[in-house]
Amino acid sequence: MPRSLRVILPNYPHHIIQRGHNRQIIFAENSDFERYIKNIQELKIKFEIKVFAYCFMTNHVHLLLQPGEDAYKLPSFMKVLAARTTRFFNMLEGRSGTLWESRYKSSPVQRDEYLLNCCRYIELNPVRAGITDHPANYKWSSYNERINFVIADEITTKTELGGVTGTTSILDIDPVFLSLGETGGIRLKKYKKFVGENIAPEEIKFLRDSIKRGQLTGNLKFEEAVEQIIGKRIERRGQGRPFKNK
Repeated sequence: MPRSLRVILPNYPHHIIQRGHNRQIIFAENSDFERYIKNIQELKIKFEIKVFAYCFMTNHVHLLLQPGEDAYKLPSFMKVLAARTTRFFNMLEGRSGTLWESRYKSSPVQRDEYLLNCCRYIELNPVRAGITDHPANYKWSSYNERINFVIADEITTKTELGGVTGTTSILDIDPVFLSLGETGGIRLKKYKKFVGENIAPEEIKFLRDSIKRGQLTGNLKFEEAVEQIIGKRIERRGQGRPFKNK
């Protein structure tokens, strides 16, 4: 059976999941997570990729990535990132062969309606997995990085232009987060409240199914717009409604 069409769009966020082969452990120690973050730090500059959210679990990763004008730098980024991790793992374990599933899953995200919901879905992954009761207690996600770059009551000018300060930072600030309020304090308060809200089961199902099936995370209007961009019809399915994100 041929693979389904992978839709990759320039200047659009993409929710990505990559799992270890047969769900094997990828990150066994803190140093494994740290090495992966450093690789992202380096490669996101090389391939002009923005990182809007992330969560690294022991056997899989969630990433919310946005390529620039050259959309196909995104699969190149993922290929090099996966290869680096595989080479180190194989060298450490004295083995050869694949480390990851053969193909990562990806879903372009409709920015205004779904981006913050996708960020929340990613950052709450450890909570859904029963590892912790709050995302702030999990070290390897973007939640704490998102919260910690608020200094006093304002996000700094450097941050608002797209880069969070810090030697191990990989997070970029998306426009939807900035639209939450005029000051960093307001944005932070609204985002914390947003993350703490009870999430409707249909929202979780919609976001999970979108990435699992490699479909668009968006409504019918978004699908029609994407069809115009790529010049191809997209498989139809039950549509999600825009979720409250403010």
